[in-house]
Amino acid sequence: MKKLFFFPLLFLLFTCRITTAQTSSNTFTVSEKKIRLIDQLFKQYLDSGWIKGITANIAIDGKTVYNKAFGHQVGRPFKTDDILRIASQTKAITSVAVMMLVDEGKISLDDPISKYLPTFKNPRILDQFNPKDTTYTTKAARHEITIRELLTHTSGLGYAQIGSPEMQAIYAKADISAGFVDHKKLLKTDMDKLGQLPLSFEPGQKWQYSLGMDVLGRLVEIASGLNLDQFFRERIFIPLGMNDTYFALPKNKQPRLSSVYTEDPKTKAVIPWVDGTVKGSSINYPINENGYFAGGAGLVSTAKDYGAFLQMLLNGGEYNGKRILSQNSVTLMTKNQIGSIPFGDNYFGLGFEVVSDKGSKKLGQTAGSYGWGGFFGSTYWVDPKKKMVAQIYVQQSPLSHGQLPNQFKALIYQDAK
Repeated sequence: MKKLFFFPLLFLLFTCRITTAQTSSNTFTVSEKKIRLIDQLFKQYLDSGWIKGITANIAIDGKTVYNKAFGHQVGRPFKTDDILRIASQTKAITSVAVMMLVDEGKISLDDPISKYLPTFKNPRILDQFNPKDTTYTTKAARHEITIRELLTHTSGLGYAQIGSPEMQAIYAKADISAGFVDHKKLLKTDMDKLGQLPLSFEPGQKWQYSLGMDVLGRLVEIASGLNLDQFFRERIFIPLGMNDTYFALPKNKQPRLSSVYTEDPKTKAVIPWVDGTVKGSSINYPINENGYFAGGAGLVSTAKDYGAFLQMLLNGGEYNGKRILSQNSVTLMTKNQIGSIPFGDNYFGLGFEVVSDKGSKKLGQTAGSYGWGGFFGSTYWVDPKKKMVAQIYVQQSPLSHGQLPNQFKALIYQDAK
């Protein structure tokens, strides 16, 4: 009996070892070779004078496999715990806040936004525009803007300071900015004004980057009864341990705030950013006590903090035993939500670009990966199949050599199966 039991047991152990080895060999890794190549890429950009510094982080299956900073900023080296201006990476957090309220039954994706923000009732579309005096005529839109259209940037709204010349002029006249606010103002005031201004096109007609996430930030305030700063802190940042993420950075943490750079328009030399680089905006928005909680661009954070937020999404809405979002909401956010509306080779979900099968062939990035970036040269993505989260921060705009994030991606996915 002992011999009869021994051989099946031996066979079972042997089979388990083979299975484990096969599983291990199929696990995606960032090899020492890839790490050396990534280091070399960053040093090439620094040595060429194209950037002043860079921070990058890669985590696989919740474990950090790359976390480095290179270069020197004003007064000190760049560090991996620098507090960074994440700009439009704020949008993903606002999107999650909206979906939390959907989970709670407080709002629905296809609700008209005017149900919560009355000034958006009966939207009108820009018809004729006179650039000499910024006067214009409008025509009635066929339907109201929905929450889903705001999340997908198909609402017809434009973008202050970086959108079309017509919408930039209309928004500037109304003192509506892209979030880097240089004077005291309230989100409520700006969003109420925005609702009375014309749209670029019929809602749902096409994709156009917009102030929609700022509108959704105001929606979160109305539906939750908290201002956006409070909602983020109490419902997202504290549960995720994001202790260095803020709209208004406390004074004791301001020495860790990273320097930001721009390019001389004539020589392309990289120089420190100063106020006036973009009209109506301030680089000091995290520290000038403006009181403006821009859901589209207002936060500062660290690679560690933002990595925890992305890991929560990768985990299907849960992090360290705390559920932030339902699995169903994560699924909705990371699938095609714009149908056949053109968006390059990829799709757009609820707050994220989603890599399609066609898009995956460009750099090897896995289809189904999702992410976005920020105005100051940052890019992030989540790869559910590879169980990977990756981030890169340059803290510079413009970035003439803007192929850096794609080169970073290509190196990571080198030899991937």
